[in-house]
Amino acid sequence: MTSVERRRALLAGASRRWVRMLPWAVALVLCVALLPTTIVVLTADYGLNGAVASALAVAQAAPLLLAVVRPLHAWYVVVAADVAGALALLTVDFEARLLWPFPPMELVGYVALCLALGLRERRRTLVLVWLATAGANVGLGFAAPHGAGARDLLLTILGGVTLLLSGALRERYEAQRRLAEQETISEAERGRRTLLEERARIARELHDVVAHHMSVITVQADTAEYRLAVLPPDVREEFTSIAATARESLGEMRRLLGVLRSEETRGELAPQPGLPEIGQLVEATERTGAPVDFTPCGTSGDAEVPEAVGLSAYRIVQEALANVVRHAPGAATRVALSVSRPADGEGGARLTVLVVNGPPPDPPSGPLEAGGTGHGLVGMRERVRLVGGTLDVGPLPDGGFRVAARLPLTEEELT
Repeated sequence: MTSVERRRALLAGASRRWVRMLPWAVALVLCVALLPTTIVVLTADYGLNGAVASALAVAQAAPLLLAVVRPLHAWYVVVAADVAGALALLTVDFEARLLWPFPPMELVGYVALCLALGLRERRRTLVLVWLATAGANVGLGFAAPHGAGARDLLLTILGGVTLLLSGALRERYEAQRRLAEQETISEAERGRRTLLEERARIARELHDVVAHHMSVITVQADTAEYRLAVLPPDVREEFTSIAATARESLGEMRRLLGVLRSEETRGELAPQPGLPEIGQLVEATERTGAPVDFTPCGTSGDAEVPEAVGLSAYRIVQEALANVVRHAPGAATRVALSVSRPADGEGGARLTVLVVNGPPPDPPSGPLEAGGTGHGLVGMRERVRLVGGTLDVGPLPDGGFRVAARLPLTEEELT
């Protein structure tokens, strides 16, 4: 516990206001109740002088308010006042039936003080407090006016039990708090790791797309002097420089890909899928028993779909259909692809990817898989963000789910 936390009031970190105010309320009630009670008992029952009784009552009860913030400092004052009160009672003649060295009021106040100590201080401090209490109690026992007995050790017994229980309660709370903090940190790290893994996966997939275009540039630049009839020397040198730069860029990309790839990703060397392969996903999903209505892109749009956009659309449909199989087996599903332009004429053509499923005919008791890949919505959002599109996902009122992605097709928007 830090020094800042030690200066805070007991239960100051509670979420509810009445819990934060509870220690102050208890301390105030005890102080108001014990102050006059101590004065009356010490004067009427024990026969102590009124002024001395009043001074002892203030010294024993008032520090309970300080115990809410500084219980150890309050303990110093209360212990000194309790010992002084026991010594003061030796100067008067009181009945043997009355408790000594610590009357009942002092026992109540001291137990409350031990409760505050247990909720704030470390185990070592609590042990030292109990040893000091036991030492003072045993030491005063040698001066007992009516002989020592087991009841004279009530302060040591009650104080020790209270310190033990409250200390155990505090340690349990601290353990739960640290566990909750660790779970929060672990969840944040898990989300961050999932995001980084998905970005690396997307980068590996896009490598093949970019590498293809770079290879085309290299071939065109290298064969320009053979394909074109007459090329000035400076133009031939320019094409040679372009080809060299493209080859160098391809080499750098391969080295970068070597960093991103691991032994577990060897299977990603296959050619990357696009819009034509989405039909295969639909067929595979139908074989699981889920009816799928597929509307392909068609010929309504006049814009060509870039490879990066086609790959993103394929992965979005793949993850959406996988979620249907995992969480809504047998649900009727609709997959639609369309290319359109905004009605107001602003912006270029966009590819709309829509995957909507209804509720499963027989709701499963739990997911068919114990755990998912963790890349579902994270991967969708990253792919859509990569191409500058928008993504809208969420449950439907009938229990189904909807995934809608709008991906730009123009080079200006993609960059």
